[in-house]
Amino acid sequence: MTGYRIIFMGTPEFSVPTLRSLFEEGENVVAVVTQPDKPKGRGRKISKSPVKVEAERHGCLVLQPQKPGTDEFIQQMEGLSADLLVVVAYGHILSEKILSIPRKGAINIHASLLPKYRGAAPIQWAVINGEKETGVTTMWMDAGMDTGDMLLASTLSIGSHDTAGALAARLSVAGAQLLIETIDCLKHGTLKSIPQDSQHVSYAPLLKKEDGRIDWTKSASELDCFVRGMSPWPGAFTLLSGKRMRIYDVKPISGDPESRPGTTIPSFPGEWHVACGKGILSILEVQAPSGKRLKIEDFLRGHPIAPGVAPGRE
Repeated sequence: MTGYRIIFMGTPEFSVPTLRSLFEEGENVVAVVTQPDKPKGRGRKISKSPVKVEAERHGCLVLQPQKPGTDEFIQQMEGLSADLLVVVAYGHILSEKILSIPRKGAINIHASLLPKYRGAAPIQWAVINGEKETGVTTMWMDAGMDTGDMLLASTLSIGSHDTAGALAARLSVAGAQLLIETIDCLKHGTLKSIPQDSQHVSYAPLLKKEDGRIDWTKSASELDCFVRGMSPWPGAFTLLSGKRMRIYDVKPISGDPESRPGTTIPSFPGEWHVACGKGILSILEVQAPSGKRLKIEDFLRGHPIAPGVAPGRE
């Protein structure tokens, strides 16, 4: 145990490996801050965040403010006499007043190799943009959006079949390991900070549901990256007969179709091929509105799609 009194702030599944590692290393986690319980699913059943579930497994104090900027919450934080604040995908921007509470400072785990992909969706945008590698970075937090001085970084490759969800699972484990290493360096006085190079900054803005609509004028290889980057959320989709069709899995095919981008072209039975700005996209797995997620050959048995149909323009 380092002796540091640590407050952990996080919410989704991505945050859980780091919190678990702190407990497993015997760190003194005095409180966990996470977002309030929310209704979830069709039944709108009230559900705890994954971080709250993990914290309760270890009998840790859990705080769930609606907004972390209230005087009441700040007083709670001050009363914990924290040495260190660890933040992993909490979901709220924190004020300088909160960041100044812990004696040693506030450390954030960001899922990119800073200064690239600052912002809310670094994993998705790295996949969408066809990056070959990404990583996690620990940094000192300041009032800016992912602008603090960098501490340590770990690099991971992005595979040709990686979805944002699969990559996030690996990055969450790498982030947990990096945080433990960062605290160890802090404890031994060997932790060095490096200012971010403003010349290499890029951004990863928050994605909205409508951002998942497929633009068929892009190349097949670009759309392969797009579909994987949008998985599992917000999900890639196109329109078919005016209805939203969710696209889960695709495969780019070389070729120079004469049809306009977004047009279904002739293919073998059980296949759905769509012309792109460059190349052809073979659609492998889909879900119609109110339907089940199906392999394309199963879907086409009941819903044949004729050549010439233009899903992106209906």
